[in-house]
Order: sequence, then C-alpha cells, then structure tokens
Amino acid sequence: MPGLSPGLSPDLAPDSGRPRADGPGRAATPRLARGLDAVRHGFLMIDTRGRVAVCTGPALALLARLGLDGAPSLRRLLRLARAGSGLTIREIVTRLGARAVLDVAAGGHSVQVEMHPVPDEGVALVLEDVSARRAAESRAHDLARLDPLTGLPNRLQLREHLDAALGRLQRTGEGCAVLLVDLDRFKPVNDTLGHPVGDALLHKVADRLRSMVRAGDTVARIGGDEFVVLQAGVSAPDEAQALARRVVDLVGRTYMIEGQLLSIGASVGVALAPADGYDADRLLKNADLALYRAKLDGRGTFRFFEPAMDARMQARRRLELDMRQALARREFQLHYQPQLNLADERLVGCEALIRWRHPERGLVSPLDFIPLAEEIGLIVPIGEWVIRQACRDAASWPRPLSVAVNVSPAQFKSDRLVETIVSALSHAGLPASRLEIEITEGVLLQDNEKTLHTLHRLRALGVRVSMDDFGTGYSSLSYLRAFPFDKIKIDRSFVSDMEDKADGEAIIRAIAGLGRSLGMTTVAEGVETAEQLRRIRAEGCTDVQGYLISKPLPPDDLLRLLAAGSPFPRTPPVSDPS
Repeated sequence: MPGLSPGLSPDLAPDSGRPRADGPGRAATPRLARGLDAVRHGFLMIDTRGRVAVCTGPALALLARLGLDGAPSLRRLLRLARAGSGLTIREIVTRLGARAVLDVAAGGHSVQVEMHPVPDEGVALVLEDVSARRAAESRAHDLARLDPLTGLPNRLQLREHLDAALGRLQRTGEGCAVLLVDLDRFKPVNDTLGHPVGDALLHKVADRLRSMVRAGDTVARIGGDEFVVLQAGVSAPDEAQALARRVVDLVGRTYMIEGQLLSIGASVGVALAPADGYDADRLLKNADLALYRAKLDGRGTFRFFEPAMDARMQARRRLELDMRQALARREFQLHYQPQLNLADERLVGCEALIRWRHPERGLVSPLDFIPLAEEIGLIVPIGEWVIRQACRDAASWPRPLSVAVNVSPAQFKSDRLVETIVSALSHAGLPASRLEIEITEGVLLQDNEKTLHTLHRLRALGVRVSMDDFGTGYSSLSYLRAFPFDKIKIDRSFVSDMEDKADGEAIIRAIAGLGRSLGMTTVAEGVETAEQLRRIRAEGCTDVQGYLISKPLPPDDLLRLLAAGSPFPRTPPVSDPS
C-alpha cells in the first residue's frame, strides 16, 4: 500500500498500556508529549509494523468510552469501525493508504476517526467525540419527520412508511389502504374562534385518530386540516371500509374546547393497494380523487376510488385551464333576466347572469363552472368583470332600469370590492342608484362586522343591496335586523312548492308581509306559471322574476325589447339553467 509497509498488521498492539510519545527511530520530546495531550482531539500514531507508536491521553479517554481500555489493538478499533461503516476489515485496511474518515460507535458514544497516511512512518489517527453532534443530528432528523403541532408523522415520514408498506406488498403480497381525511367546517371554527382554539381542535382530532388504529398503522398530518391514515395488512376492502366509517363517526362527534362545544365533520377518500396502485404517488392521488367525490356528495362521508373518478378529474382540469383563459379571450357573456313590478306591470330592473360561450363546448352552464371558479379562486376576477360589464350594458339601456349583480362571499372578502364598484360606475357613467348588489347569507357568515361595514359603504355610495335566496339559511331574520336591505328575493324553491306543499304559500305570505313592514321590496324568483303569478300577487309580493315573464336575454335582445316599449314579454315556461 502506498506510504505503508506491506507488512502492516492490524493485530499488533504497543508494548505497554501507557501512551507513547516516541516512535521508531526517533524520540519525541516531553514538551511535544504534553502538547499532544493538551489537544482536545485524541491522537494515535501507528507505525509501519502496525504498532501503536503514539497514543495521547485524550485518545485513551475516547477509546475508553468505546470500551477499549488501555492501549488498543488496531484490529479491535477496526472492528468497531466496521460496525459503523458496513465495510469489511480488509476494506478498511485498504483505505489506510489514503485519507479516510470512519465513525466508530459503542457504549452509546460516537467517535469520528480521521486516518491520515504518513509516508514511511505509518498512519496518523485523529479521534473526535461526536456523540453530541450525532445526537443533535438524530433529533433534527426526527423533528424533520414530525408535525410540530400534533406530534404525528408529517408528509415525509408518511412517505417512508408508505414506501415500506408497498415494499412488503411486493415481497409478501400484504395489501394496505390509504385514507385521506379532510375536516369539514374546520375553517369557520379557526376563523371565528382563533388559531389557539383551532390548534387545540387539531390536537383532539389527532388523538381520536390515534385511538382507532392498530400498532402497525400510521396516522399522519400532511396539511392544515388534512390527515392520512395508512392501514397496514389490508386483505379486503371491508377492512378499510370499517375504518373509514369509524373515522367519519368519531371525528364527527362533538368536542369540548375552552368551555365551548364545537362540531366539525370528516370527509374521507380511500385508495387500496394493489388495486388502485403500486406506488405512493398514485395511491395518494387516487385517495385525493376519492376525497373530492366525498365532498361533492355532501361531506361527512367516505368514498372509495373508482377509475372513472380520474377521467372526471382530467375533464375538470381541462375545464379549469380553459376557464383561466376565458377572461382574456372574452368568452364570458352576460344575459339579463327582467324583473316585473306587479303594481303597474312594467319592467323595473334586470338581473345579470353570466354565461360562458366555449369555442368547443358551446354554451357552458354556470352550474358547471361557477362552483369550480369559486374553488380555484377565479371567482373574484370573474366577478369584477361581471360588475364592470353590467354597468356598461345598463348605461346603454333606453330605460333607467336597475341592474342586479350577484356578489360571492369570496368577492366580499376582497378589499377591492368597493373600489371596483366605484370604478365601474365611474367608467360606465351609471348612477349608483341603478346598481343593485345581491348577496346570500354565506356572505354575512364570514365576518359580520367587516361585511356590515362594507355594506354600509356601498349604501353610502347610493348602491342598493338585496338579500338573495331569502329563507334558505339559518339566520336570515337576524340579518335583516342588522342591516336594512333594500330588497328581499324569495328563493325559487318556495315558489315551486306553492302548488304541492301547503306551507309554501304561507312562507311567501310571511316574507311579503315582513317586507312591507320593513319597507323593503319583495321579489319572487322562478315564476313559471300563470297560477304561481296569481297566488304571488295575492300574497302581496311587489315584484316577480322568472320564465313566465322572460328568460335571460342576450344584451342585443334586451335592447330590442326595451326599445319596443312593451310592458313585458311573455315566453313559454322552460327550465331555468341560471
């Protein structure tokens, strides 16, 4: 070996147990010996015959911690190094011809050994106690794989466990299940009661999930309110189904936190290995698709992955990509549905309803793209475009009708709403009194104080405000007391119930009476038959809207209608897609 005698033997030990400060062929001074002992790191010199020529006090102390009392044999040291490195002793000896670094561990201690060949002299070994460093690295490694809030495995450790489970599947055929758990109604709790309560709730959820799994299963937190349960040893879908049902039931039970009773739920998507995939990425993706289906089906339930889900999701992604370009390509259009005043049977306003004319799909129903736009965050720029376009169109009408625009909860959360409306009115030259903003109870549920402040700012501008879908929420009456709306729109479901359910007519009568007492206009939506119109008129509603009066019209058709001066059109009743 370069720089070493071919006869170097790892079996040789020094002549005595005392550290030597002298080597073959020359003597080291006592000063050098004391200097070497003063160095924090240990120092060993092994000569060309394999003898320990120099062994300092710190070296002896470090070796003692490894269980090598007295002056060590090189073979004993190399055996420990082999245990730490996975190399054979011959491979380690071969490395002595070049600089090398090995870790030696024993008795709970770790010592790093640097080997430096010294030509014609042997090998110099520098020993450093790295126990604290290795312990810190181990702690950091563990922390990097744990969720700091709940102490559960995080996404990184989950992936390790999932890869290990899939490895067992390949070797033994033992299947597994991935359950992706998303908390329902967690965000309102976190937003209204604060992050400390939200964090405490996540702790409770983590504890409940831990309590329902076996020793070989894994519970991980991979996001804000997303958890994963990796169920090992699954031989049939029934086992995963039973666990998913327990998750939905147990997570959905009431929580007591800081003296408050909280109620949330859980939606679960399940993917099975090997049926739904052999690799971690595919299983997690398929579980996510199943979770998406569970949410669409009303939340608080579980769904297993089905291959058709992937096809639907691909179609959804294509729709999303197309919608992101639709604004720039000017593919969105507004149609306007007239509203009729029953006192003089004249049109008093129109509701703006968005349509998407896709170059390949044709006319896409708002029911197909509005929920997606809300989900991916496009509803705000689309909503701003609707406000601006509706103001421009209304400014061109030959009659001073009002134009009503629906504003989503996401738009109300945006700080730009009032500025957008001011800008739209200014650029169109439309009086603020002709613009009407329609909101649902969902807007008021977000941040009552901020929302009311925004509504009062709009009212100060002269913009009118109406509550849409009145009667379908939980707190409609209390909101009427909090803010003086200009108009109440009676949901179409009550109108359609008039002929079939006895309470439908009573509800309309009550809402109409409430509107009169509060000085608010009441508009019945979805009027499609002459009998419905007769009953609504009898109950005291002031305005109506629906296919009996007119279907939603493109801007040019509406202009022709208004220019004709007819009191109102009559169109055959058909299903309303708006």
